[in-house]
Amino acid sequence: MTTAIIGTGNIGSSVARHLVQGGEPVVLAARDQSHAESLAAELGALASSASVGDAVSQAEAVVMAVWLDTEKELISQLSDALVGKVVIDPTNPIGPDGHGGYTTTLPEGQSAASIVADLLPDGAHFVKAFGTLGADALGSAANRPSGRAVLFYATDDDAAAETVERLIRVAGFDPVKAGGIEAAGRLELMRGDLHQNGGLGGRLLNADEARASL
Repeated sequence: MTTAIIGTGNIGSSVARHLVQGGEPVVLAARDQSHAESLAAELGALASSASVGDAVSQAEAVVMAVWLDTEKELISQLSDALVGKVVIDPTNPIGPDGHGGYTTTLPEGQSAASIVADLLPDGAHFVKAFGTLGADALGSAANRPSGRAVLFYATDDDAAAETVERLIRVAGFDPVKAGGIEAAGRLELMRGDLHQNGGLGGRLLNADEARASL
């Protein structure tokens, strides 16, 4: 199975690195394709780069590691190509607050996941995942000697759940399902109680702690 990772910022790069280290082929795409090419060269034989459209066509799963507005544009452009794909959304709906920090960009009660799910074509398999840790922790906490950290996910789709659980394990974390898409807001900054930098107050949870928090 090949996983396309769209976006090579902190989240996309960390997911790509962990998957390759776990033996998973990835194809990388970015707005500036030179970034994808450089990361693929760094990661070695299991990584390649392609245009966004070609990356999606080559993959069974697609990680949309981009800002929400960009993700919405990509879904519109790639709608037909996403049919049959597992679409993984790590996006947190945040933006600059004008004071050096960040604030949520969505009204109370609305999640990025619900917006993305509504935009995807019939036949796409959608799951919210890989976005519940801060960038530093996602980059450094895989395969912890003290016990695996958890990545929560949310989906209503059994095929998406099966795929993302395997990818989370390959990446060096333990998967815990928080619920269906109606629960996805719990996984997102700034309001989510299951986000490391939201309600978890910086903590990394193991699987037992994560299940107890649901």
